Amino acid sequence: MLKIVVDAMGGDLAPKETVKGAIDALGARKDFKLVFTGDEAAVKAELDHYKYDASRVEIVHCTEVITNDDIPTHAIRAKKDSSLTVGLRLVKENEDVGGLVSAGSTGAVLTGGIMLIGRIKGVMRPALCPGIPNVRGTRTLLCDCGANAECKPQYLQQFALMATAYGKVAFGMKAPTVGLLNNGTEAHKGDPLHQEAYALLKETDGIDFVGNVEGRDLMFGDVDIVVADGFSGNIALKSVEGCGKTVSAVLKQEFKKNLGSKLAYVCARKQINKLRDMLDYAKLGGSVFLGLKKVIVKSHGNSKANAFGPSVVQAVDACRNGLVGEIERMLQATGFGAENE
Repeated sequence: MLKIVVDAMGGDLAPKETVKGAIDALGARKDFKLVFTGDEAAVKAELDHYKYDASRVEIVHCTEVITNDDIPTHAIRAKKDSSLTVGLRLVKENEDVGGLVSAGSTGAVLTGGIMLIGRIKGVMRPALCPGIPNVRGTRTLLCDCGANAECKPQYLQQFALMATAYGKVAFGMKAPTVGLLNNGTEAHKGDPLHQEAYALLKETDGIDFVGNVEGRDLMFGDVDIVVADGFSGNIALKSVEGCGKTVSAVLKQEFKKNLGSKLAYVCARKQINKLRDMLDYAKLGGSVFLGLKKVIVKSHGNSKANAFGPSVVQAVDACRNGLVGEIERMLQATGFGAENE
């Protein structure tokens, strides 16, 4: 049976929310097992709050935790008994362990993924790919959102291929459209990196490239995948997050002003809650680290159970639907696959 490792101690709200979210995922997907890595006593104390199939849950005791204050490379090497490092080793060394989910240090998850799991043959740079809510009621995949601040045009080409594979196997997108995040829609827009990337993407087989898209197209456009360098993508992602928080805060203030506004809230509560949920990208799950030999999902650092659970479901679906194999196939078909550059 497929196993998914959960870094129980990673994240601002661990282990309470990580354990609850993971148990919720057990109900959402059948025929997989959870392997919690972390302080056994703390994990068991949280598990005691829930009813679940004990045969589908394992705990691997760890004595250390990697925090956001740790230097990622040093932490992976020095904290060998941390919940993240132990979890990554379990993924690497066991065929039945398909992936790992963590809300811990982003730098440590990325560094550990590359050092311990390794890249798929031909992958130049792995990339983080979250889902952004859009007005169509689905999600727009943003690749990359922070793993690679400096990029070459070929990196963006591979991001498009890997995200297309992800969209197909994880979300059933038959022919996902791909756009390049830029400061205008015209083909000549952008700096040399984006101009060269545009030319490459236009000629890349296996993707449906529709041209440049602007930041507003992340949530409002018709594109399924937006490719970005990690610097621009991270700003875009944080802007979406800030937009959601701002709208929520303003609505809360306005509807508390007086009796009339409170009555108006009662009438519009359903629509307001729908808007708030739509703007909360974390509820769509975490960011899959595309390009590694196993499935690694980075959940938001302050994820509550309702965001962490979908991250575990993401990992299960990506494993079962053959994400790694599909990325390998698409890279080979496009001429990548001889050696990592």
